[in-house]
Amino acid sequence: MKKILFDFISKYISLTDDEKNVIDSLDIFRSVKKGVTLLEEGQKSKESYFVLKGCIRTYYILEGKEKTTAFYTEMEALTPPCVISKTPSDYYVSCTEDSILAVSNSDMEVEVNSKFPKFEIMCRILSEELLAKQRIDFDEFKTSSPEQRYLNLLQKRPDLIQRVPQHQLASYLGIKPQSLSRLRARIIEKDKR
Repeated sequence: MKKILFDFISKYISLTDDEKNVIDSLDIFRSVKKGVTLLEEGQKSKESYFVLKGCIRTYYILEGKEKTTAFYTEMEALTPPCVISKTPSDYYVSCTEDSILAVSNSDMEVEVNSKFPKFEIMCRILSEELLAKQRIDFDEFKTSSPEQRYLNLLQKRPDLIQRVPQHQLASYLGIKPQSLSRLRARIIEKDKR
């Protein structure tokens, strides 16, 4: 798992052996079982997650129903807003698959960034990339129909179709599971013509 993380980091900055040893000494790798909740609504946290293997999702519970807002899979990072605001979380984070995560906390990040300023530069670049991606995803979601959202998902993240339960996928698309079934049937019927 270290190699996967080091390869990812090397896309942004080069690491010396000393820096690799510091990361190695942090004990950040965790195996987490499917169904485990990493963060609950109302809970405070300092933890950020980087998915090395598996899938985690964020969701709200509104009127007793789960509303999925995002899925994070291999080589994607999540820092819940409550970590930055130092307030209780507004949503849940849980594993939809058995996962291997690199888990850091804000205190650890401050310490590493002060010793190795280039990590702060990498984090800034990653944050900018993530912010731009989320903006594009949000705009696409707001301006597209459920069918367009599903087709976008098929094009950009086809792995989620196989990896995520249908009710979570439907929630993510902003529709009911029955509507997703009908939508899939319509698309299959169009493809046959």
